[in-house]
Amino acid sequence: MNSVGILFPGQGAQTLGMGVWLCKTFPTARQLFDEAAEVLGYDLMAICTDGPLEKLNATEFSQPALFTVGMAAATVLRDQQPDRIAAVKAAAGLSLGEYTAVCFAGGLSFANALKLVQRRGEAMQSAADIVPSGMASVLGLDLEAVEKLCDQCRQDGEVLQPANLLCPGNIAVSGHMTAIERLIPAATEAGAMKVIPLSVAGAFHTSLMAPAVEKLKAALDEMPITDTTMPVYSNVDAAPHTKADEIRDLLSRQVVGPVRWEASVRRMLDDGIDAFDEIGTGRILRGTLKRINRKIATDGFGDE
Repeated sequence: MNSVGILFPGQGAQTLGMGVWLCKTFPTARQLFDEAAEVLGYDLMAICTDGPLEKLNATEFSQPALFTVGMAAATVLRDQQPDRIAAVKAAAGLSLGEYTAVCFAGGLSFANALKLVQRRGEAMQSAADIVPSGMASVLGLDLEAVEKLCDQCRQDGEVLQPANLLCPGNIAVSGHMTAIERLIPAATEAGAMKVIPLSVAGAFHTSLMAPAVEKLKAALDEMPITDTTMPVYSNVDAAPHTKADEIRDLLSRQVVGPVRWEASVRRMLDDGIDAFDEIGTGRILRGTLKRINRKIATDGFGDE
């Protein structure tokens, strides 16, 4: 049997209708959304179902939505396909998805993880509101070329840097919106296949998120976190962690540091993981896996 790494998507994967099939098909998923409504103080399923999309895309709503869909799908899998879950030996998540991974691995209860995600989303939205900023995926260029473009397109103290190191030929940059607007035509001229603005509220994983760190750290310090039952690979250092104190520290540092996703996947492969299951919304992570190594066995479960 394969040693499976379970993966959870991050912000940008949200779509209207996410979680609806799960809740209509499996009572356990519906129960989790009901619990989420109690924790959050609003009807999360209504936002997932009806939006509007602008509301679902707001960080304070998209992050709890993605987390809840991910945990709902994982809970259904535990009930319906226990052998599939038994094969899981490690977990990881892209940015927000790392919280889902920690929860899945037993480091946080669902309610406490959702409270953290809610506070994270609010803190990041607040930081994003300070200055117009955002992110964009640059397709078809390597890291050195993207770094050079960022250096060329920054002006007058602006922030613009690689933020999500996803896979070969897919690197998301993050920074002031004025700098991103300069980078889009410059990247095309430099040979990028495409530059895609992302559906996020601000310049995540840069110093522009520094105002969120203190609030997030306070929330993490208040929350009971336990050692996990399996390694969770951190976005910050691409290494496996099981100790609660390490996980707490890394989660607080994550919002201002680049997401080392490709390095995390390669480390998981080196550590003996030979198949991956993307759980939750969309197929974004499976796409990155195939760019890292076409031979990787992948599967998924979540929205239909």
